[in-house]
Amino acid sequence: MEIKLPLPAVISILHRVSGVLLFFPGIPILLYSLQMMLDSPQSHDDFHAILGCIPVKMGLTVLLWFLMHHLCAGIRHLALDLHYGEGKEQARVSGRLVLIVGIILTILFGAIIWQTE
Repeated sequence: MEIKLPLPAVISILHRVSGVLLFFPGIPILLYSLQMMLDSPQSHDDFHAILGCIPVKMGLTVLLWFLMHHLCAGIRHLALDLHYGEGKEQARVSGRLVLIVGIILTILFGAIIWQTE
């Protein structure tokens, strides 16, 4: 027997997973990047060289999706806490909306990542 989770449950699980992944490795990466940018002019140039690598850009794009999904799902959870969209069909629609808006925001902000050289 196969158990299929409803979309709102998947969105909720992804919200928790994205929060954990933003905490670790997200915060250490952010702090290390900040240290590299502020340490010396040479480390700042090294940091920009690292940002030009395709695997780094891909990793940053994934972290960006974690952030955008977590933001959108967090807004959805706040609305649910205020008793908006509690119906079954409304929950499905808001779940789809979280996925779509998260992906669109990732594409829009990801374009900035991919434009840097």
